Amino acid sequence: MAVHPIEERYGTTEMRAVWSEKYRFACVVAAEVALAKAEVAHGMIPAEAAAGIEEHAPEASLERAKAIELEISHDMMAIVKAISEVCGDSGRWVHYGATSNDILDTATGLQLRQALTLIDEKLRLLLRVLLKRSEETKSLVCIGRTHGQHGVPTTFGLRFAIWASEVGRHIERLEQLRPRLVVGQMTGAVGTQAALGPKAMEIQATMMEVLAIGSVDVSNQVISRDRYAEYFMFCANVATTLDKIGIEIRSLQRTEIGEVEEAFGANQVGSSTMPHKRNPIKSEQVCGLARIVRSAVEPALQNNTLWDERDLTNSSCERVLFPEASILTDHCIRVMTTVLEGLVINRAAIRRNLTLLHGINMAESVMIELTKKGMNRQDSHERVRIASMQALVEERSLADVLGMDPEVQRYCSKTDIAALLNPDSYTGTSVRQVERVIGKLSPLCT
Repeated sequence: MAVHPIEERYGTTEMRAVWSEKYRFACVVAAEVALAKAEVAHGMIPAEAAAGIEEHAPEASLERAKAIELEISHDMMAIVKAISEVCGDSGRWVHYGATSNDILDTATGLQLRQALTLIDEKLRLLLRVLLKRSEETKSLVCIGRTHGQHGVPTTFGLRFAIWASEVGRHIERLEQLRPRLVVGQMTGAVGTQAALGPKAMEIQATMMEVLAIGSVDVSNQVISRDRYAEYFMFCANVATTLDKIGIEIRSLQRTEIGEVEEAFGANQVGSSTMPHKRNPIKSEQVCGLARIVRSAVEPALQNNTLWDERDLTNSSCERVLFPEASILTDHCIRVMTTVLEGLVINRAAIRRNLTLLHGINMAESVMIELTKKGMNRQDSHERVRIASMQALVEERSLADVLGMDPEVQRYCSKTDIAALLNPDSYTGTSVRQVERVIGKLSPLCT
């Protein structure tokens, strides 16, 4: 019976596997084997001991470790005993010179390496979809909105390109984060490496080379949690971009706006009581789960403020944070990618909304032209502002009101004004900007 929704409702199979007990156990075993190989390389333990550990440690079972933990109430020591049991005479060298978090934090590094790989793959797929939608809609003129009110025109392509640019930065952040995050340690009880002798630093370096992850420069009993806090802030940042996209889709899918719509299956049900409903439930799901991902940031930061060389307050917290934030972030990327792939764009509604104010939203265009032709900029702003307010109150077109102003007519004829109020001719460099983003970010998709 599932207790947490990430067990069955949210998440991908591959990301759940990374944070499963089974994979965690395998990473711990891999760290113990790597330690033994490193210790042999630097003359700390006999070669045959490391060979025995390497051969037999993978035979240790999670179930046996759990049974031992019930007796001794120490999870890491239970795993050490379970590995030692299957390694015969070599078992006495398992975990030699290590403390629990040397192995546990190193195992976390292995899990994070795989988690970042999965998130990286999904971000690049999301970017590919956004760039494709940007190209398709780069010339699709639509109303721009500020403060929820109609502004001057923009294009759907520019919106998609802005989102793509954010995702591109997340991919860059991930690459920058990886070497700081994917690390292990072998520093002993308080960080001095005293139990490993004079070759301790070399042993740590070799162990991490075996595991193909980075090595800390300095540590106490645990890897400093600023590294992990950065990961959770990265997840929160990604989730917030997805939240931002989801909010925009939900807003544009409002009945009275109707410019976009999530794909809706032939047999999909929108409401248990209102048969007509077609709700943006996937975007709503992403927006809701983003709140959970962001909530991981505060405890992650607090996990770095441990007592002295360490306490245990981070441990229980991280057992929740790592799987929850990683699985939900991965899930949200996948869901939003699907939403954007299938997003229905209603061009008729876009056109209707673009002309809803009968040119009043194009007031800036007229103001700019009046100034260009000689009117004082502040005067032109005030004159067009007053005309716009009059047009709104009287429910008239801005062209009609401006056409009655002789001062405006001195600079711009009615024909000029009609051209200035054409939204299709007032999108600036939006197409070129979209093309620049596509050219810059397309290599990240390969």
